[in-house]
Amino acid sequence: MEFGKTKFELRLGFFVLVGLIILVTFVLLIGDFKTWGMVYRVNFIFTNVNGVRIGAPIRFAGVDAGEIESMQIVPRPELQTSEIKIVGLVRNNVQIPPDSVIWISTLGLLGEKYIDIIPGKDYTHSVKNDETLRGTDPIALNEVTEVIKGMADDLRSLVTKVQNGEGTVGRLFNDDTLYKEIEGLVEDIRQNPWKLFWKPKGKK
Repeated sequence: MEFGKTKFELRLGFFVLVGLIILVTFVLLIGDFKTWGMVYRVNFIFTNVNGVRIGAPIRFAGVDAGEIESMQIVPRPELQTSEIKIVGLVRNNVQIPPDSVIWISTLGLLGEKYIDIIPGKDYTHSVKNDETLRGTDPIALNEVTEVIKGMADDLRSLVTKVQNGEGTVGRLFNDDTLYKEIEGLVEDIRQNPWKLFWKPKGKK
């Protein structure tokens, strides 16, 4: 009786072990075999990451090539600023030229932020494991707002000057004298078109 019970427990343990092996294999497949050395790490340096998060995709020439593993704030007191170090996991079959351009892009207008790698041309040397690339910082929203505000202020000032008759354009819109002078000049040329080709003596 005890022997049969032990035999049943061995069979049950065997099936449990097989199930665990299948589960681990499935997890490794979902994780892109990260623990099997199918990826290498690349460090990206930015001063502003514009909201990108851990786990966000890394794209190479528009194709998914990896994902962000971690992020770290690195103080740079000599520059009186801080930098963001992003560690990315990139598939081994993706060879990144060192002169590539690194951006932080957005999926759609308000979509997920991700790292976009625009391939360079120096394929004689590709980025190796744990090497560092410096990214191009995205334009901050407050900077865009300031530029738009400045353009709006300039336009408002220009319209005010025109309305007040300042400058050539303002005089043209508000001063009938200048308009009549231009109208008279056009009429004179229309009646005497030869004046367009006439040159004073001594001039070539």
